[in-house]
Amino acid sequence: MRRLAVPTLAGAVTAAVLLPVLGHGYVLSYDMVFVPWSPLDRTDLGLGTALPRAVPVDAVVALASRLVRGDLLQQAALAAILVLACVGAARAVPTGSTLTRCVAGGCYAWNPYVAERLIQGHWALLFSYALLPFVLTAAAGMRVGAPGATARTVLALAGAALTPTGGVIAAGLAAAVVGWPGRFRHALRRVLLTAVVLNAVWLVPSLLHAGAGRSDPAGVAAFAARPDTWAGTVGSLLGLGGIWNAEVVPASRGWPLAPVLSALPVAALIAGWPLLRARLGPAVAGALAAVAAAGLALALAGSVGPGAAALGWAVAHLPGAGLLRDGQKFLAPFALLTALGAALGVERLRSGARLPAPPRAAVAAAALLLPFLTTPDLAWGAAGRLHGVHYPADWEAVRRTLAASTEPGDVVALPLQAFRAFGWNGNRTVLDPAPRYLPRTVVVDDTLLVGGRPIQGEDRRARQVGAALARGDPLGRLGVGWLLVEHGTPGTVPSGVLAAAELRFGGRDLSLYRVAGPVAGPAPGPPVAPVLAADGVALLVVLAALVVVCSRPRRTGPAATLGPARSC
Repeated sequence: MRRLAVPTLAGAVTAAVLLPVLGHGYVLSYDMVFVPWSPLDRTDLGLGTALPRAVPVDAVVALASRLVRGDLLQQAALAAILVLACVGAARAVPTGSTLTRCVAGGCYAWNPYVAERLIQGHWALLFSYALLPFVLTAAAGMRVGAPGATARTVLALAGAALTPTGGVIAAGLAAAVVGWPGRFRHALRRVLLTAVVLNAVWLVPSLLHAGAGRSDPAGVAAFAARPDTWAGTVGSLLGLGGIWNAEVVPASRGWPLAPVLSALPVAALIAGWPLLRARLGPAVAGALAAVAAAGLALALAGSVGPGAAALGWAVAHLPGAGLLRDGQKFLAPFALLTALGAALGVERLRSGARLPAPPRAAVAAAALLLPFLTTPDLAWGAAGRLHGVHYPADWEAVRRTLAASTEPGDVVALPLQAFRAFGWNGNRTVLDPAPRYLPRTVVVDDTLLVGGRPIQGEDRRARQVGAALARGDPLGRLGVGWLLVEHGTPGTVPSGVLAAAELRFGGRDLSLYRVAGPVAGPAPGPPVAPVLAADGVALLVVLAALVVVCSRPRRTGPAATLGPARSC
């Protein structure tokens, strides 16, 4: 029965969060957009004119949607996040105690970081987050030459690299674990080379982008961590909160006791640190702590003067530094450290204090329930904020119209803005689904409004299209052949834009127009050859690691821990 405890907890956590979502359509929340069938577009490979922020995850989803319908794929991805996070942390904590494993799994799968990022729609980042325990254990295995550890590390890093930020965090953790101290040079080189190869799928097109991968430094202040409790920014970050978007903060973060409850896992981490260090080993525990401290510092940097200035310079001048703007994302290693250390702190309290049975049971119950008491409104679809919907029929009608047409040209979605708020989606803010739904490249304005402040996007073509719309210039010379008007969402369509266009489909939710005049070829993006070469090499590395892992005989018996097992 003990072997079923962690899987049962993982299933309970998943059901508590996703039960109102499962089988009820698509969850469209901020950056999280799934569609019934996603075509593989050149933008998904980083060959478009925008920075490859969704590479390679959009390509992976597009390929997977050929096998599984989009709503089922989304539900499977969300369930996998919660299950992997819970099971991964439970396996990573060095203990023989089932209770300690369950505490670690619960703390890691259920906390403000997961809640805020889930509502924000950062499911790919959370998938990377869920794989960090596996990165830790695989990299620790590389240090001692465990059979198959290198291949397992490659696969864990590959899964984390679905999104650029996740790939960077996982690579940093693996490199620190393998290379701390520096006598494991050969293993460290393998990890670094693997990380470069796997992340090249987005790094190469970023470096070849027309803007050299640079971003608007105003985004540093806009995306800086914010206090979501009365404990201030530092207290909010230590409690695994502090996201920049106040609209996605769970209501429970405003409760008077929220900082107190959030401080308890940190206190337990401090108590459990000696056990964590002894059982993981000073090197592995020190590496995890160092990466967690670096992530915490980076999360705080954008909120303090010198740190904000340094980040602003980096974002404006260094390719790819725009990843650092939303520093709160980098709390993920600190969340893992907190989960493992807090679980061992509870174990130390129960075993060292020599408590009688009733108090021991009370401590166990409190430890298991604390994550859920700290963020109770993650339950039931984040208190109803995650809600399944179905796309109106107009979306499929427009898709079929474009798929059947042989006329050239990309699509411009109007009103020209990145985010929508449809009535059929409960007026929730969501990234425009058109680029993922339609079988043509869709141009959207990637300028973001954060707190009323515009953050300039990196897509030069989108700016050119916006200027042409404002002036009433022909769009065909920019490679635009279609105009899609999305009704019932904030924003306006410039007057006169549709006057000379031909209506091809008119519906209550969408209208599709064909622009007048000749249409030029698509706007050039990064060179194709180096981008596809990077994709091919990364794919070969993943396939090779998969072959190694699958060809090894399965181990029997309980899963190994990172350190000596000890029951409490």
